[in-house]
Amino acid sequence: MKDYSKYGIMTKATHAGQGVDEDTGAIRRSIIMANSFKLPDDLSQLDWSGSVGNVYTRNGAPNERWLEEKVKVLHEAEDCVVLASGVAALHALFFTVLKSGDHAIISDNCYAAVYRQFTELFPDKFGIEGTLVDTSDPQNIKDAVRPNTKLVHIETPGNPSLKITDIQAAADIAHEAGAILTVDNTFASPIDQLPLKYGADVVVESLTKYINGSGDSLGGAVVGPKELLDKLRYEAQVNVGGVISPFAAWLILRGAATLPLRMKYVNDSSQKIAEWLEGYPGTRFVWYPGLPSTPNHEVAKKQMTGYGGVISFGIKGTVQQHFDFVAKLKLITSAVSLGHDETLILYLSPEDERNYLYPEPHKEGFYRFAIGLEDTEDIIEDLRQAFEQVGL
Repeated sequence: MKDYSKYGIMTKATHAGQGVDEDTGAIRRSIIMANSFKLPDDLSQLDWSGSVGNVYTRNGAPNERWLEEKVKVLHEAEDCVVLASGVAALHALFFTVLKSGDHAIISDNCYAAVYRQFTELFPDKFGIEGTLVDTSDPQNIKDAVRPNTKLVHIETPGNPSLKITDIQAAADIAHEAGAILTVDNTFASPIDQLPLKYGADVVVESLTKYINGSGDSLGGAVVGPKELLDKLRYEAQVNVGGVISPFAAWLILRGAATLPLRMKYVNDSSQKIAEWLEGYPGTRFVWYPGLPSTPNHEVAKKQMTGYGGVISFGIKGTVQQHFDFVAKLKLITSAVSLGHDETLILYLSPEDERNYLYPEPHKEGFYRFAIGLEDTEDIIEDLRQAFEQVGL
């Protein structure tokens, strides 16, 4: 495996995980769809639940390993495990590091599946307690620590409100308590933020989003120390089985090559759109890490090199006007997810089940607005005409 430490991010994204096919000379990785591989003649040393070599795709396979190499290099990490989805990666991590009787501290504005895992599934099934706190204030993390706290899990920027958490401060508190800090980095990607540099022990990425970039496949990655990830491979990959398909791994490997270019454009476009929204009289609030008015903007400046492609904002209207606004959009698509080539918008109404956890300006309903690769001016014009059509 090559050492990419001396290269820039574009070179890393282009070359890591790539290679020449020995049989054909092709300079692109092939899709290896086999689910079983020829075993060595001497089986006495074979670890049937291990992930060394090619045995069975649930144990590990070529496309998966090539993608792991690329994500590992992009994060400047020791190791990486890729799985079937971002949620599979999160569950695998929590499943591996926690046991009955343990306590975890979780960002209150977290991904819906994480919310349900720690408010329903883990407490009911495994006796694992989770405390949801506003991690944008490190004191809240400190106040929630218990003797049995083993994990602090943060999202920064947070989903869906865009709360910013100080990674280094969270890491210091976690480590003082004898816990590990894990960071969901999906909204930033490894281009805009490298949590391991700020004290995080493990990073999770939904490969479905920016790293893939095309909205056509699912995948998740856990990035961190080899010792922990070897345990995760054994417990959560091989013996639970949430493996990524070879085709999905191939698609994401292909998409990741353009990640730095896409993120640069998305960062620039999102900043301009956020500034336009903030200046438009029909908006009630706008949160984007690149806006000085957004809480913890200075923290974002310290730990991010770009501010990502997600904006949260509300309009000065009723719930019905929020729905009407989405209906009037012509270019922007109403859909879940983010990191696609097209711009997506999702309305979260005051009736959303997690509304009680949202920051005050978000409680009246808001949009999670994920900027794509269209011309910035076209996105702004689509917003403008929708505002006008709903009388704002």
